[in-house]
Amino acid sequence: MIRSAALAGMAALFAAPVALSQDTQKPWGQADEIWGEAEMAEARDQLLSSHGDLRTSYLQAERFELQSFDDEDVLLLDGNAWIGGDINKLWFKTELEYLPDEGDLEEAEVQALWSRAISPYFDLQLGVRQDFEPQGRTHAVAGVQGLAPYLFEVDAAAFLSADGDLTSRVETEYELLLTQRLILQPRAEMEFSAQDIPELETGSGLVSLSAGLRLRYEIKREFAPYIGVEYQRSFGDTADYIEAAGGEADATAFLIGIRAWY
Repeated sequence: MIRSAALAGMAALFAAPVALSQDTQKPWGQADEIWGEAEMAEARDQLLSSHGDLRTSYLQAERFELQSFDDEDVLLLDGNAWIGGDINKLWFKTELEYLPDEGDLEEAEVQALWSRAISPYFDLQLGVRQDFEPQGRTHAVAGVQGLAPYLFEVDAAAFLSADGDLTSRVETEYELLLTQRLILQPRAEMEFSAQDIPELETGSGLVSLSAGLRLRYEIKREFAPYIGVEYQRSFGDTADYIEAAGGEADATAFLIGIRAWY
């Protein structure tokens, strides 16, 4: 009985309302009456900037590789960089293809994107893409990028050119850890076009497919050389354009490259 009475008394004590002003009913308002609203507002801003709104940056050469085909070599740079927080980022992407034997850029593009987190695993990206080679063209960009179920990394975007041409690109890759440093990366990329674009020798529908394997060794997490192989194929009218110009619609390349980030 004594124990029951004691427990009942303690319950009544903790259940009794605490006399607080209306401003201190909120958890963050109680400290204001002790330290002052201005001081606490400054402290909360500092806490937010260091624990929830921290600005960070990232720079990566996803693929910096030499692709060796039967009849030519191609030097490829696929890089990206961003600056921002967990929710909003300014994102840059670039892809360059250089022909060492000819000393010319075959393809060159740069994207500037606003990236907004729409879920814990995916970002919505909107912005502009500028092509320099093979022709100078400007595109509006809308896409998503993130981590799909089973840890597949996905980057999908649609591009609307200033001439009204609609194209799209889907990239996906997966990382299989053979050891903590030796990593096998399957990767695939598909390109589509909603219409024929004769000036770019591009047909409608599925334009091209690239699928490959890259085996890298991370000397450091930030620096990893790799080797690999990739199969590339064009389809439909795009393949006809290439063959009419004396090229081949499909080819296999052996790769050697470096993946690095900072």
